[in-house]
Amino acid sequence: MRRRTAVVSTVVALLAVAGAGVAVTGTGGSGGDGGGSASGADLPPATAAVQRGDLSSGTQLDGTLGYAKERKVNAGAAGILTRTPGTGDTVRRDGRLYEVNGVPVRLMYGTVPMYRTLKPGSEGEDVRQLEQNLQALGYAAGLAVDDEYTAGTAAAVKRWQKAHERRQTGRVEPGDIAFSPSAVRVKSVAAAVGDQVSPGRPVLTTTASERVVRFQLEVSDGKLAKVGTKVEVSLPDGSTASGRVSAVGRTAKAGDDPADKTPKIPVTVSFDDPSDVRGFDQSPVTVNLTGETREGVLSVPVNALLALPGGGYGVQVVAGGKARQVRVKLGMFGSGRVEVSGGGLREGMKVGVPKT
Repeated sequence: MRRRTAVVSTVVALLAVAGAGVAVTGTGGSGGDGGGSASGADLPPATAAVQRGDLSSGTQLDGTLGYAKERKVNAGAAGILTRTPGTGDTVRRDGRLYEVNGVPVRLMYGTVPMYRTLKPGSEGEDVRQLEQNLQALGYAAGLAVDDEYTAGTAAAVKRWQKAHERRQTGRVEPGDIAFSPSAVRVKSVAAAVGDQVSPGRPVLTTTASERVVRFQLEVSDGKLAKVGTKVEVSLPDGSTASGRVSAVGRTAKAGDDPADKTPKIPVTVSFDDPSDVRGFDQSPVTVNLTGETREGVLSVPVNALLALPGGGYGVQVVAGGKARQVRVKLGMFGSGRVEVSGGGLREGMKVGVPKT
């Protein structure tokens, strides 16, 4: 992960200014601010305006565009894998996830996994899930949805089995269906057609269809990304999309970059309007974290700062063909600028900067 904007970069900027030929005048001369003055050849090579406005301590981070709710789909029965979906395929309720021995395993919606045979006498949340799906598919009209597998449930199952030309047993085996909270997108296939599969062996990796962005944040910057923090994401096609931090990891570990072992925490961003987000899976994006905002403050470019011989920082104010050095107090850094106060600074004044 590459962090583009950091407070530590201001140190580099200051060093660059010191070596850029911007004159640091002596302490003598006119000006009640304790600074000196220069003119002619001693003027800075370029100037920038002192601005008044809102300043944000945001930062930019590299992220990856992906999909939410990644999970593995394990085989529910033993046999030969005879069909798999394609990467990127979307499977909805009652659709075929894969086939074993020529028999489709169909997707049903629910949060409890399919871990047992459901039959008359079974009770539990998985029974309720099954009945909700049968009702949504039109096979259980008039059936009271509850957690009891009754004769009515078995009759609805038989209608579902008949529609799919299956043997009408009124029972649902672990190899018949798989539960997922919603429609799934196939991220990858873990086994090839012709492979032997067995219960518990991974067959697919799926995700939800909702787009998300994941990035890593240094532990020291953890306060920048709390759940609910607003962000802007620069997408591969050049567009931007707004979103919010939806999850922040609780365990720090070294980042993905072998050369950077700084502890980082994983962060996930959900989009405000995910249907408008386009881009290939695992595409690189830029995440713009807003951070703290100071309203109505004076600011100058970071590279306008001068390291003063006696300590602290100043700027060169340029007016009337002359330059004078004034000491300033620094505030918040953000977006390549720094909040400054003191020295009689006013909006619109010109300060020296290195030649661009």
